[in-house]
Amino acid sequence: MLDGEGRILLWSPMTEEILGWTANQLVGRPIQEYIEDGDVSLRVRRTLRHEHHWRGILHIRHAEGHTVEVEGRASALHDTDRNPFVLANIVETSRLRAVEHDLAALDALFASSPLGIALFDGDKRFVRVNEALTRLNHSTPEEHLGKTVHEVLPAAMAEEISQVQSVVLETGRSVVDMVMPSPDGAGARSVSYSRLTDHNGEVLGVSCTVMDITERKEALEKIEAARQRLALLDDVGVALGDLLDVRAISQALASALVPRFADYSGVQLLSAVAHGGELPDSGPLAGTPLLQLGVAARYDGPAVERMLRVGQDIAFQPGSFFGQALLTGTPHLAASQEELLAATYPGDPKVQAALDLGIHSLMAVPLRARGIVLGLLVISRAGQREPFDRDDLALTMELADRAGTSLDNARLYAREREGALMLQRSLLPQRVPEPPGVRVAYRYVPGSSGTEVGGDWFDVIPLAGGRVALVVGDVMGHGLRAAATMGRLRTAVRTLAGLDLPPDELVRRVNDLADDIAQDPDDPLIATCVYAVYDPSTRRCTLCKAGHVPPLLLVPDAEGGWEAHVMELPSGAPIGVGGVDFESVETELDEGCVLVLYTDGLIENRDEDITEGLDRLRAKLTCGPGDHAGERPRLEDACEALIADFAQREGAGSADDVALLMAKLGGLPEGSAASWTFPAESYAVRRAREVVRETLREWGLEALEDTAVLLVSELVTNSARYAHGPIGVRMVRGTSLLVEVSDPLPDPPRERAATEEDEGGRGIQLVAREARRWGTRHGAMGKTVWCELALP
Repeated sequence: MLDGEGRILLWSPMTEEILGWTANQLVGRPIQEYIEDGDVSLRVRRTLRHEHHWRGILHIRHAEGHTVEVEGRASALHDTDRNPFVLANIVETSRLRAVEHDLAALDALFASSPLGIALFDGDKRFVRVNEALTRLNHSTPEEHLGKTVHEVLPAAMAEEISQVQSVVLETGRSVVDMVMPSPDGAGARSVSYSRLTDHNGEVLGVSCTVMDITERKEALEKIEAARQRLALLDDVGVALGDLLDVRAISQALASALVPRFADYSGVQLLSAVAHGGELPDSGPLAGTPLLQLGVAARYDGPAVERMLRVGQDIAFQPGSFFGQALLTGTPHLAASQEELLAATYPGDPKVQAALDLGIHSLMAVPLRARGIVLGLLVISRAGQREPFDRDDLALTMELADRAGTSLDNARLYAREREGALMLQRSLLPQRVPEPPGVRVAYRYVPGSSGTEVGGDWFDVIPLAGGRVALVVGDVMGHGLRAAATMGRLRTAVRTLAGLDLPPDELVRRVNDLADDIAQDPDDPLIATCVYAVYDPSTRRCTLCKAGHVPPLLLVPDAEGGWEAHVMELPSGAPIGVGGVDFESVETELDEGCVLVLYTDGLIENRDEDITEGLDRLRAKLTCGPGDHAGERPRLEDACEALIADFAQREGAGSADDVALLMAKLGGLPEGSAASWTFPAESYAVRRAREVVRETLREWGLEALEDTAVLLVSELVTNSARYAHGPIGVRMVRGTSLLVEVSDPLPDPPRERAATEEDEGGRGIQLVAREARRWGTRHGAMGKTVWCELALP
C-alpha cells in the first residue's frame, strides 16, 4: 500500500518473500528508490492519475543486490477524506509463468485427452470433468458438477467407486487400473484414483482417470478363448492318445467336454464301429440306429437318464438335422428350443427331457474317418450358459475329426486283435486230455500290447503206455507272426512226440528244425521251452529245458498243504541259438506231486530281477494260492489264483502273454502193471507166454489173451534171436492194454514184406496188423518195442 507520494505504507509478508526486504526496512520510504527504471515509475504514476489502474512489468532491486522481474498491478484509491492511495500487488514472473504453464497444460489435458478425467473435492463431489468423461457417461458437464457418483452412476457401481474414493482420501494410496463395467453394462473401463494435496500437504480432494478398455477386454477374451480351445484340443488329444478301445475312447471324449465346454455330451456310433466290424462303403443309411456309448452330464437325475440313454440304440428321423448330419457329414448348430422340438417326432421323450433340463443350444457333429461317418458327437448347453457360436462349432468339428481317427484306429485294432486271438486260440489245444494218473489245469492270458497275442503255448500229449508229455514254450515276439511260428513249433513238437523220443533228443531235433519252422531267414526262430514226460506206472518224470524258466514242483506236506521247490535242470540254450547240447534229468516223484510249468510273463516285473518273481511265485504256491497257509487248494483254484494275482500286481509284465500248466502226478491203480525179465534163451518165449496168459486172466481180460500172447511171442522170439542180453516184458492196464518188450539191441525192428519162400520176417507185420498201434523207443540200455491193444 502506497500513499499519494509513493511512500510505502504496507509491506506484506509475501512481498518480503519475493524481494527480501522486511517491512521495518521499507515502510515510510519511497518505492521509487527500489525500482531500477525511473522512467517506468513516472509512467506508472501518470497512468494511475488518468486511468486509475496500471498493469505491467517492473524490475525491483532485491535486498541481496540483484534485480527481480515482477508483474505488477496497481489501482488508485481514495479514503473518505479524498486522500489518494495506491493498492499494488506483484508476482514474480518466473513463478507466474510456471503456474500459467501448469494451468495451460491442465486445460489442454482436460480438453484434448482421450481419457475421461474428473476432479473431486473433499466431499467427493465433481468439481471438474472433461468432455471425454461426459461422453463415456453419456451425460453433460452440468450433470456432473457439484454431484457425487451416487447421483450420476448406477447404484451398485456408484457404491463401489465411493468406497474406493473414501479409501484413497483416508490413506493416500492410489488405486490404479481397476477394471469395472460400463454404466450401461455393454463395455469395460479401467479406472484410477489418486489423492490431491497442496504444497503444505492439505488434502484437497481426489483425481480420477477413466479409460474405455472394451476393445482391449474383448481382444483379451478372444485370446483367452483361443487359448482355452487349444488347451481343450490338447487335453482331448492326450486323453485319446493311448486308448485303443472304442468304448473307452467314446467315454473319454464325452468326459473331456463336460463341464469344461458343455453341460451334456454323448458319443453315438454305428454298431460296426462299436464291435470292430466293416464300415459301409458310403454314409449310413437313413434310419440306421446308433449305439450310445460315451456320455457325460454336469448334473444327475431322471431327466438326464431319459435324455442320454446309456447303452441304448438311438434312431433318428431321416429329415431331422441329426439324420442329415449322419447322411451328409455336415454339422448342425441348433440355437433355440424351437429347433430342438422340430428335430425328431412329436413327443420324443429325449427331446422333452432336454427341454426339462433347460437345454437351449445343441450341436450335432459327425464323427468321420477316411470320409466315412462313424457316428455323431452331440453336445449341449443349458441354463444361463452362453449358447454355442460358430467358433465353438469349428472347435467341435476339429475335436470330432481327431476322435473319429482314434475311433477308426480302435475299430481296426479290435478287428486285428480278434483275428489274432482267434488264430492264437486255434493254435492252442482245443481239448486237453487227462491220461490215467494225471490231472491237469491250465490258463492262457494274452498280453496287452500290440495285437495282444504272442508266442506262449502249452500242450498235453498222450504217449504210449499211458505216459504223458507236458510242454510249455515261449516264442520270442508278439503278433500274428509270433502266433503262426508258435503253431508250427507246437506241430513239430507233437509230431516228434509221436516217435516216443527221449526229451533231450526231441528238443535237439526241434532245434535242428528251427530254420524250417521260422520260414524267414531275416526273422530267425528264438524260443524257449520245457518238455517233460511222465510215466504213471513208475511215477518217473523226465524233463529237458531249452533256455526256459525253471519248473516248480509242489510236494504235499504232512499238514495237508504244498511246499514249492524249484526244479534245478540244465538250462540249455533257447531253440534257434544252436551250439549247446540239451540234457534230460529223470526223477521219481511222490504220489500227489504237482508239476508247474509256466512262461516268464507270469513272474516278470519291469522293475525287478526275474529271480524275485520266481521267489514270489514259489512263496505264493507254498502258502496255497487263494487260501491261507496250510490248506491245499484244488488244482483249478490254484491256477485261477495265480492268474488273478498276476493281473492285480502293479508293474506286472502285462505286455507279455502268459501260459500256465499245472499237472498233478499220480500213479496207476495198484495191480495195473506187471513186468518180468528173461534171459536170451529159447525157453524165454514159452515162459513169457505163460506169465502173460496168467496175468490177463487175473485182470479179467481173457478176450485179449490169444492176441496178446501171440504178439508177445513174436516180439520175445525176435529179441532172443538177435539180442544177447536180458529180455524185459511189461504189461500195463489203463485205457488200453500196453505190451512192451525190451532188449539191449539198439537197432529197431523193421517191418518188411516177406515172400512165400521166406521163413521169417512176418513178426512185425503181425504186430502192426493186430495191434491198435505200435512203435519203438530208445533208452539208455537199448530199445523197447511196444504195442497197444484196445480193451474189450
